[in-house]
Amino acid sequence: QVQLVESGGGSVQSGGSLRLSCAASGRAFSPYTMAWFRQAPEKEREFVSAISNDGRTVYYSPSVRGRFTIASADTKNTVISLQMNRLKSDDTAVYYCAGTLAWTKGKEREATTYDYWGQGTQVTVSS
Repeated sequence: QVQLVESGGGSVQSGGSLRLSCAASGRAFSPYTMAWFRQAPEKEREFVSAISNDGRTVYYSPSVRGRFTIASADTKNTVISLQMNRLKSDDTAVYYCAGTLAWTKGKEREATTYDYWGQGTQVTVSS
């Protein structure tokens, strides 16, 4: 059984920064791709960022590119982080970590690609 656990959420003022982390635990888990999604109240879950298993390829949604940075802390891509800078009120949401063992070419931004999900961590940005 694989578990993904997020940490690092909280409240911050507009323009501030937060760093989210996600750690995978359980059986041997070597994800092909890890990602971050978010869901604001009364909105659909949306893609934020993803990173390939070798850490060389990263993906960002247009709304966060240049402000957020995804990184892998280990060679197996089982611990990832999301550095969020210049936060805006529109970034307020529950942030979810996700992972998949399958090949994801071209589908990194789709929530249905991912088999494993964390419980989510709240990020609140006040203006």
